[in-house]
Amino acid sequence: MSLGAVLLVLVGVAILVVGAEGLVRGAASIAARTGISSVVIGLTVVAFGTSTPELAVSLAASLGDNADIALGNVVGSNIVNVLLILGTSALVGGGLVVAQRIVRIDVPIMIGASVLLLVLALDNRISRLEGVALFALLVTYTVWTVWAARREPDAVVSEYDEALDPESLRRRPLLVDVAFLLVGLGLLVLGAQLLVDGATTIAKDLGASDLVIGLTVVAVGTSMPELATSVVAAIRGERDIAVGNVVGSNIFNILSVLGLTAAVSPAGIAVLDSALRFDIPVMTAVAVACLPVFLHGHYVSRWEGAVFVAYYVAYVTYLVLDATDAGALDPFRDAMVWFVLPLTVLTLVVIGARALRTRGAPDPDPAA
Repeated sequence: MSLGAVLLVLVGVAILVVGAEGLVRGAASIAARTGISSVVIGLTVVAFGTSTPELAVSLAASLGDNADIALGNVVGSNIVNVLLILGTSALVGGGLVVAQRIVRIDVPIMIGASVLLLVLALDNRISRLEGVALFALLVTYTVWTVWAARREPDAVVSEYDEALDPESLRRRPLLVDVAFLLVGLGLLVLGAQLLVDGATTIAKDLGASDLVIGLTVVAVGTSMPELATSVVAAIRGERDIAVGNVVGSNIFNILSVLGLTAAVSPAGIAVLDSALRFDIPVMTAVAVACLPVFLHGHYVSRWEGAVFVAYYVAYVTYLVLDATDAGALDPFRDAMVWFVLPLTVLTLVVIGARALRTRGAPDPDPAA
């Protein structure tokens, strides 16, 4: 494996993280100047801004005839966001309290978007028209989110005010904010190109497919802003920002990143059989699994976070074994299919049933 390719990936990831941070800072400050509430900024500018690396990388990959990386980046990032980032946030934050709005509205939308992607991919292609339709759904979702955010309770509003500090955002000179915005965009473009070039070279050197590299190296790299945002928010105890950032990012990845990428690609995005049989169903299953976990006391406990992280390790292990044609693949797959997955499904059903029975009762003390 070429050292130069690895350096390209590392430098690309670093530039993407810095670029996303600059873009979010500039956009959030400019939005605050217009009088937009901190809740709206948090649910739109921050949540979507942390997904700009995925957008930049997927667009660069698609225009560079690396559509498999573009698809793998979106699917892999959504899996990373829930299993690795949400799991890690629950572990380091001592658990995560989940706002009712996220359970009632955003998680069902995330599940719906995941199922829609699975349906659209059944013909092994996301066409340009389907990409336009996905992006139109994002516009609708964003408009509705802005409207609904204005009706949030005072507790949620004060939490976003404390996290974003809108007064400090307004104090910076406008030219500084514009510079943050423009430089952030430029760094995103540069970082995306470096990451795609490096990942493509690594895939060729290792004999792995572009899809596998997109699902792993690229997905984790472009998810660094979400990881930083969610972990910091979890440590601070900011419930809506920690969990909402992950859920909002997953919705944005499917509707905007994949939608725009398919819309600008001359032939849309081809979907490999392997992605259709395994990776997209895994992404959908992960989204569905959030509902019973979140419903159970509106809380993600440390042990549930540990299970999420363990499942991500198992998912990556499967990809590596499959890519290398290792002899351990069959025993590993059998153990997952016949033991781990059924046990997990049974656990989720029990958790969901208990959550439905206790619905309307006071939430348990998370510290108990």
